Amino acid sequence: MGDVRFVGLDVHKESIAVALAESDGSAPQLVGEIPSDTAALVKMLRKLGKGGTIRCCYEAGPTGFGLYRALREAG
Repeated sequence: MGDVRFVGLDVHKESIAVALAESDGSAPQLVGEIPSDTAALVKMLRKLGKGGTIRCCYEAGPTGFGLYRALREAG
């Protein structure tokens, strides 16, 4: 799978919890919690994705669908 990092997003109205799992099978780690702000999330994802590829998963729902569209637009 190469250098892929898997990012899990627990999306809430006020905050987003971010977890990271490496492709080597090591235990996932909580990266932190950030305000529910697309610009802050994009900044964090760009930092986490330096030097490789990231794949995100999030819960589908009222906040998740809007987040998906915003992240797609941000590249």
